[in-house]
Amino acid sequence: MESERSTDKLARYTLAAATILVAAGLFWYFRSVLVYILLAFIVSLIGLPLMRLMRKVKIKGKSAPDAVLAVISIVLIMGLLGLIVTRIIPVVVSIVGEASAIDSAVAAGGANPLDGLNDYLIATIPSLGSDFRLEKTLLDGLKDAVSLKAVGGAMSSIIGSVASIVTTIVVGLFSVIFISFFFLKDEFLFDKIVASLVPDRLEDKIMKALDDIKNLLSRYFAGVLIEMLGVSLLDFLLLWGIARIGVGPALGIAFIAGLLNIIPYVGPLLGEAIGVILAVILKLGGGVGLPVSLWAFALIVLALMLTTQLIDNFVYQPLIYSTSIKAGPLEIFIVLLIAGTLGGVVGMLAAIPAYTVVRVIASRFFHHLKPVRRLIPDTEGEV
Repeated sequence: MESERSTDKLARYTLAAATILVAAGLFWYFRSVLVYILLAFIVSLIGLPLMRLMRKVKIKGKSAPDAVLAVISIVLIMGLLGLIVTRIIPVVVSIVGEASAIDSAVAAGGANPLDGLNDYLIATIPSLGSDFRLEKTLLDGLKDAVSLKAVGGAMSSIIGSVASIVTTIVVGLFSVIFISFFFLKDEFLFDKIVASLVPDRLEDKIMKALDDIKNLLSRYFAGVLIEMLGVSLLDFLLLWGIARIGVGPALGIAFIAGLLNIIPYVGPLLGEAIGVILAVILKLGGGVGLPVSLWAFALIVLALMLTTQLIDNFVYQPLIYSTSIKAGPLEIFIVLLIAGTLGGVVGMLAAIPAYTVVRVIASRFFHHLKPVRRLIPDTEGEV
């Protein structure tokens, strides 16, 4: 009898392991589909507050059909992404043109306002060589960054050809938009999919946890989007109104800074550095900006972008992180440090959403454990 029980137990474990392996294999084989579904779920979370807001608008006591509201939400989200892309690309192309003009002028013997800095760097770091030019290094790097040939070569080595890249992007974008429409049209469609995959005895608890996750992540993604737009708007107003950079370049630099601001800690610093470099290149090439020396102009641009960052740190971020995901600043900082160590920039981008999910699951399913009970409050009734 004992032997039979051991055999039955071994058979159950073997069957469970085989099931897990088969499921993992299927997930891996259809990973692109799962990525599309996950991205569509994120888009639906961003569009969820828009849907709820538009449902309050009623004509003759009736709101528009959910299908219409879903289309409007997706158009607004994709329109915003399109606006960002169309504002960033022209300013980069313009700056590359300015960079080429500066490079040609310097090569022809024109005055170079960076000669003093170049001489200092060569004297301090002899290994740079006597022909080192900081502006040429920066401009070459910028040209390489936007070089279609370089991008095409890199992508070709990964995917095979530019045609396959375009096909992959188009298919992926259409899939995400199509799936997002149905997630928005039926707010509980994702819940139904999850419910069909879990045991009956856990369904009620998992549905409550999923509802918490959706509400928290929806507020978080909407908050990040508002933060990005807020940073972009402030940078634009300061760069255009005070630094006197043109409307187009100011918009481009502001959108770049706002987009990079999504990356915790590292992103804002990178955005400020890129913003100052691009503004200096524009001043060198086109004479835009305040009528001050190059170094004074660079410091003014840096001070303006730092002002935006301080407002973001003390106004936007506390509202987003504290109220949206119910986590303290120290908690978030430690999570970001761990995620950055394990996964770099990608890890930091995914850290807060992933931690939100872990936090809700721990609160719902493991609140009886003392460490969880002490560190994570019960989410029951809070979200």
